[in-house]
Amino acid sequence: MMFHVKQRRRFTWNRSLQSGMPGRVIVVGNAAHDLVYRVPAIPARPIKVVATELYECGGGMAANAAVAAARLGAQVEYWGRVASDALGDRIVADLHSEQVGVSNVKRIAGARSPITSILVAPTGERLICSFPAPLDPDPAWLPLASVRTAGAVLVDVRWPAGASAVLVAARAAGRPALLDADVGSVDALERLAGVATHVLFSQAGLELLGDTLSPYRALAAVRRPYHEVVGVTLGEEGFLWIDAAGEHHIRSPKVHVVDTLAAGDVWHGAFAVAVAEGQQVAKAAAFANAAAALKCQRPGGRLGAPSRPEVEALLLES
Repeated sequence: MMFHVKQRRRFTWNRSLQSGMPGRVIVVGNAAHDLVYRVPAIPARPIKVVATELYECGGGMAANAAVAAARLGAQVEYWGRVASDALGDRIVADLHSEQVGVSNVKRIAGARSPITSILVAPTGERLICSFPAPLDPDPAWLPLASVRTAGAVLVDVRWPAGASAVLVAARAAGRPALLDADVGSVDALERLAGVATHVLFSQAGLELLGDTLSPYRALAAVRRPYHEVVGVTLGEEGFLWIDAAGEHHIRSPKVHVVDTLAAGDVWHGAFAVAVAEGQQVAKAAAFANAAAALKCQRPGGRLGAPSRPEVEALLLES
């Protein structure tokens, strides 16, 4: 179901973000391995499909966001869990190769690491089949005291216990506590939104909680006085949000879409970088919109996450 969006005030980009020093970003949640198949079309019925290309890369909401943030120049740590298996070795090695800190990745004995198969159509749309692999949910091992030195923390909804612990610690330390509020259990979404400072919904995530005819009404129903930002990403329609100054909307740059896989994760990683650098919401949203738009031009999930100069170049063109 699509939201009906009213046109709101537009914001223009300038070079001020470039003067910011990269901040430390902690990203908490899911890491996986992706098998990405490019296919002529997403099947509507059970049939055999022959792929035209195959990519293998790291995946998972939080891990993708961590890689995106690192490519944009931030000092990034990924906190999460994978199994003590060969696939877990590869997931951790992929993150390390992208300059993401992995010293706080817990390896779970006797488990299996998450893996996902994705079909991507020529339009860029995708069909995702995930094996989430149950992992020990206990977050007691997390080094929560180090949250106070972070410029921002970003969590996904795939590990609610860990996400909640980190968001609470960040709020207590006066640090930005960002929630990637994608599709998950309604209970987890409500609980995590209640302890975040920045609640950043996907459209599908917001539809689970609110009014599907008016995104602003849905966001207003979620927003609490302690929330700095409550917003929703809408693909090429950009980002809508509510803050203390009111309602806002900023559109994404227009690009030729090749692959939308991981675009939302890239958006959240980029937004977290900008927040960690102390940028205002409008500039952070413009930065994140540009990063996600560039990713959509490229195949292969997180493989298409852009560099900082590429994002800044697109912003200056927009």
